[in-house]
Amino acid sequence: MEIGEKIIYQRTFTVEDIELFARVSGDRGTHHVTPDTLGRVMVHGLLTATLPTKIGGDLNYIARDMHFCFERPVYAGDTITCELTATEIQPDGGVIRLASEWVCTNQKGKVVMTGSARGIVRGGQ
Repeated sequence: MEIGEKIIYQRTFTVEDIELFARVSGDRGTHHVTPDTLGRVMVHGLLTATLPTKIGGDLNYIARDMHFCFERPVYAGDTITCELTATEIQPDGGVIRLASEWVCTNQKGKVVMTGSARGIVRGGQ
Protein backbone atom coordinates (compact mmCIF):
# COMPACT_ATOMS: atom_id res chain seq x y z
CA MET A 1 0.00 0.00 0.00
CA GLU A 2 0.91 3.63 -0.40
CA ILE A 3 -0.12 6.63 1.70
CA GLY A 4 -3.47 7.86 0.43
CA GLU A 5 -4.36 4.52 -1.16
CA LYS A 6 -7.97 3.49 -0.58
CA ILE A 7 -9.57 0.08 -0.23
CA ILE A 8 -13.35 -0.27 -0.42
CA TYR A 9 -15.54 -3.06 0.93
CA GLN A 10 -19.34 -3.20 0.89
CA ARG A 11 -21.82 -5.40 2.74
CA THR A 12 -25.58 -5.63 3.23
CA PHE A 13 -26.54 -6.67 6.75
CA THR A 14 -29.36 -9.16 7.32
CA VAL A 15 -31.51 -10.06 10.30
CA GLU A 16 -29.68 -13.41 10.30
CA ASP A 17 -26.33 -11.58 10.64
CA ILE A 18 -27.69 -9.69 13.64
CA GLU A 19 -29.08 -12.85 15.26
CA LEU A 20 -25.78 -14.70 14.80
CA PHE A 21 -23.77 -11.78 16.21
CA ALA A 22 -26.15 -11.61 19.20
CA ARG A 23 -25.53 -15.31 19.88
CA VAL A 24 -21.74 -15.00 19.53
CA SER A 25 -21.37 -11.73 21.47
CA GLY A 26 -24.12 -12.26 24.04
CA ASP A 27 -25.39 -8.73 23.27
CA ARG A 28 -29.15 -9.17 23.14
CA GLY A 29 -30.10 -5.54 23.69
CA THR A 30 -33.76 -5.02 22.86
CA HIS A 31 -32.89 -2.84 19.84
CA HIS A 32 -30.95 -5.78 18.36
CA VAL A 33 -33.67 -8.41 18.80
CA THR A 34 -36.99 -6.54 18.62
CA PRO A 35 -38.04 -4.46 15.60
CA ASP A 36 -38.67 -0.77 16.29
CA THR A 37 -41.94 1.02 15.43
CA LEU A 38 -40.83 1.12 11.78
CA GLY A 39 -40.12 -2.64 11.77
CA ARG A 40 -36.33 -2.22 11.76
CA VAL A 41 -33.78 -4.24 13.73
CA MET A 42 -30.58 -2.37 14.59
CA VAL A 43 -27.20 -3.85 13.65
CA HIS A 44 -24.71 -4.08 16.54
CA GLY A 45 -22.06 -1.36 16.36
CA LEU A 46 -19.29 -3.92 16.57
CA LEU A 47 -20.90 -5.92 13.76
CA THR A 48 -20.74 -2.76 11.64
CA ALA A 49 -17.10 -2.50 12.72
CA THR A 50 -16.39 -5.80 10.96
CA LEU A 51 -16.17 -3.91 7.65
CA PRO A 52 -12.81 -2.23 8.29
CA THR A 53 -11.62 -5.34 10.16
CA LYS A 54 -12.42 -7.45 7.08
CA ILE A 55 -10.19 -5.17 5.02
CA GLY A 56 -7.49 -5.53 7.69
CA GLY A 57 -7.79 -9.30 7.50
CA ASP A 58 -7.28 -9.16 3.74
CA LEU A 59 -4.04 -7.22 4.38
CA ASN A 60 -2.87 -9.62 7.13
CA TYR A 61 -3.01 -6.59 9.43
CA ILE A 62 -2.55 -6.95 13.18
CA ALA A 63 -4.23 -4.01 14.88
CA ARG A 64 -2.56 -2.49 17.93
CA ASP A 65 -5.03 0.35 18.43
CA MET A 66 -8.49 0.91 16.93
CA HIS A 67 -10.94 3.77 17.38
CA PHE A 68 -14.58 3.71 16.24
CA CYS A 69 -17.11 6.54 16.19
CA PHE A 70 -20.67 5.37 15.58
CA GLU A 71 -22.35 8.31 13.85
CA ARG A 72 -25.82 6.88 13.23
CA PRO A 73 -27.61 3.53 13.47
CA VAL A 74 -27.39 0.77 10.88
CA TYR A 75 -30.40 -1.50 10.34
CA ALA A 76 -30.98 -4.90 8.77
CA GLY A 77 -31.21 -4.39 5.02
CA ASP A 78 -28.79 -1.45 4.99
CA THR A 79 -25.88 -1.68 2.57
CA ILE A 80 -22.76 -0.19 4.12
CA THR A 81 -19.69 0.84 2.15
CA CYS A 82 -16.39 1.15 4.01
CA GLU A 83 -13.64 3.24 2.46
CA LEU A 84 -10.34 2.72 4.25
CA THR A 85 -7.40 5.04 3.54
CA ALA A 86 -3.76 4.38 4.44
CA THR A 87 -2.46 7.41 6.35
CA GLU A 88 1.00 6.26 7.48
CA ILE A 89 3.28 3.49 6.22
CA GLN A 90 6.69 2.76 7.73
CA PRO A 91 8.87 -0.31 7.10
CA ASP A 92 10.32 -1.46 10.42
CA GLY A 93 12.48 -4.56 10.23
CA GLY A 94 10.30 -7.49 9.26
CA VAL A 95 7.02 -5.58 9.56
CA ILE A 96 5.30 -2.60 8.05
CA ARG A 97 3.72 -0.16 10.48
CA LEU A 98 0.41 0.93 8.99
CA ALA A 99 -2.06 3.57 10.14
CA SER A 100 -5.43 4.00 8.49
CA GLU A 101 -8.68 5.90 8.70
CA TRP A 102 -12.07 4.86 7.42
CA VAL A 103 -15.50 6.20 6.67
CA CYS A 104 -18.53 3.94 6.38
CA THR A 105 -21.65 5.19 4.61
CA ASN A 106 -25.08 3.69 4.08
CA GLN A 107 -26.94 3.31 0.80
CA LYS A 108 -28.24 6.88 1.17
CA GLY A 109 -24.69 8.28 1.41
CA LYS A 110 -25.04 9.06 5.13
CA VAL A 111 -21.97 8.49 7.32
CA VAL A 112 -22.72 5.74 9.84
CA MET A 113 -19.25 5.11 11.28
CA THR A 114 -15.76 6.59 11.17
CA GLY A 115 -12.57 5.38 12.72
CA SER A 116 -8.87 4.81 12.65
CA ALA A 117 -6.32 2.14 13.46
CA ARG A 118 -2.60 1.61 13.95
CA GLY A 119 -0.89 -1.72 13.67
CA ILE A 120 1.48 -3.86 11.67
CA VAL A 121 1.58 -6.05 8.61
CA ARG A 122 3.95 -8.98 9.16
CA GLY A 123 6.50 -10.05 6.59
CA GLY A 124 6.31 -6.85 4.60
CA GLN A 125 9.07 -4.50 3.68
